[in-house]
Formats: sequence, C-alpha cells, structure tokens
Amino acid sequence: MARTIGNRKLSLWDRLPLISHFRQSVGWQRGMLTGGLVITGIFLVTAALAPWLAPFGFAQLRDANGLFGSQVPPNSKHIWGTTVGGYDVFSRVIWGTQTAVSVIVVAVLLSIFAGVLLGLVSGYFGGWLDRIMVVIADAIYAFPSLLLAIVMSIVISGGQSSLWGGILAAAISITVVFIPQYFRVIRAETVRMKAEAFVESAKVIGASNARIMFRHVLRNSMRTLPLIFTLNASEAILTLAGLGFLGFGIEPTAAAEWGYDLNKALSDVTSGIWWTSLFPGAAIVFVVLGITLVGESLNELGDPRLRGRKSVEAASGAMTETSVIQTVTAPAHSGDPAIEIDGNHGWSDR
Repeated sequence: MARTIGNRKLSLWDRLPLISHFRQSVGWQRGMLTGGLVITGIFLVTAALAPWLAPFGFAQLRDANGLFGSQVPPNSKHIWGTTVGGYDVFSRVIWGTQTAVSVIVVAVLLSIFAGVLLGLVSGYFGGWLDRIMVVIADAIYAFPSLLLAIVMSIVISGGQSSLWGGILAAAISITVVFIPQYFRVIRAETVRMKAEAFVESAKVIGASNARIMFRHVLRNSMRTLPLIFTLNASEAILTLAGLGFLGFGIEPTAAAEWGYDLNKALSDVTSGIWWTSLFPGAAIVFVVLGITLVGESLNELGDPRLRGRKSVEAASGAMTETSVIQTVTAPAHSGDPAIEIDGNHGWSDR
C-alpha cells in the first residue's frame, strides 16, 4: 500500500530510501545529507568513469616521449606531479577510487550476509548456540580492528597479491572485523521481535521457523542496517588505507591504492615534495567525510526525536511570538487586593 502525506499519495520515487530521507530532513540535517550525497556521488562517478578520466594507467611509467620522471612537480602534462616511483599522481588517485569502491562493496556485502544470518539464527533460537556465538563475536570485537585486518591479510594472501586477490584479501579482512557489528544489531532486534504478538500468531497457525525468521522477523529487524552500512563503508576505506600504508595492501603494479601511495610519500614530506602525499590523503579525507555525513544524517532522520527537532523548535518559536496574554483588572473594594484575569491561567492576585 502506498504511503500518504495528508490526502496526497506518495509516488514510488518519493518512497525511495534517500529520496524519502531528503524529504523528511530540515535545516542542518538537510545540509549534512546534501553535502554527503554530493561528495559520495562524485566519488562513485569518478570510480565509474576512471578509464576515461585518468590520462594514464595506474602503473604507467612512460609515454611516447619517454619516462615520466620521478617526483616531477605539477605541470601541464602531470597536473598533480609524479610520485617517487615515477607514476602520475592524478591517474593514481583516479584509479584508486575503483579499488576503494570494489573493496567497500565486497567487504560490506559479505559482512551483511554473514552478520545478519548469524545474528538472526542466534537471536531466534537462543540457548547454548546463542551463548557460544555471543562469546565469539565479543572476542572478535575486542581486538583492534586494524590489527585483526593485518593478521587476516597475512593469513589470506601473505600480505600482497594481484588485483582481485588483493581486493578479496582486503575485503575478507575487513569483513571479519565488521561481522560482529551486524551480528549484535540483528541479534538484539531478533530477540525483541520474537516476543511480539505477530510472531506468536505465526507459530500458532503453523508457520515454519524459516518462514518466521526470514519473512517476519528479518523484515522488521533491518531498520538500522542502512546506517551501519554507511558508517562501515567509511571505516572500510580507512582500514584499506591502513593496510596499504603498512605494506599489507595491493601491489602498485596490480592496482592503485591510496594508502600505499601515502606510504611511499613519507620521505617526500621532509624534502618539501608536497604533491605526492597531499592528493591521496585528501581523497581519503573527502570520501570518508562524504560517507560519514550521509550516515550521520540517516542516524538523525531515523530517530523521531532528532528528526522533528528543528520543526518543533520552529513551531514553538512561532507560537511564542503569536501568543497574547490579556490581563484585565477587576474592580475591588477599598483595602482588598486587586484581582487580575490572566488570559492563560485565569484569576490571580496581584
């Protein structure tokens, strides 16, 4: 059934997740959401059009005129200069968006699938299985995320690998870190949902456990997943950059990766060569900022108290400005206190 506002029926376009959130937002919330969507949209478009936007390949060292040269300052040919290895900085940053998007998609999808499934089973059945899974999830969650990702990267790929091997290694490493977050959220919602009346009614009419879990409980337990998805996407970017910075990421000849480029630019900073570190670092900052702004705005819009805060404050201010308190002094006998009529509270002594 289509949702309505007043007497107007909302279209399918208006009911899409980000569109509906944008319509609900006001003031600072709308500004955060708009800014985050613009930055994230630029990031995604750049990743999709990287082969056409990048003037050179991510591992290209020469063209028809010869080698690019090492640490060449920004010029008309290399607008962001070249790295210590002789790569074009602008091309490496552009191609790096594709690597980041690939890792985010694989890591977050694997995390959602595994974390949601485990949390649903654990919360619905409970008992000894639930206790064991909670202990394991808490143990994984207690480890520092970057340290755990490093260990998993070494176990999976030996620290370095090809393009898809490195993407899978980084994605699986990040997945192990994120699974406990989805597990805990879905488990808590499942424990709450299975005590609701509609679940008991489904059991009475003979519905199977699988049908109740996936058709009724799961559907009502996924309200917070979009928020966790956006926050985990930004954390995946930082984890991938951390792995590359520490030397456990993707090889430069297999793919462009911002963390690796920052690692190679460490010695350049002290020599006054600023362009090799500025642009990869700025790319990480802006992408994480954009995704985080979207996540925080979704968090506020998902909470009715925060979602209506601006409108309530505006309405309260309007009512205060337009309210009128009328005071009428009633005649009194000599020596008696004067009595006033308060327009809001009735009679009062003055």
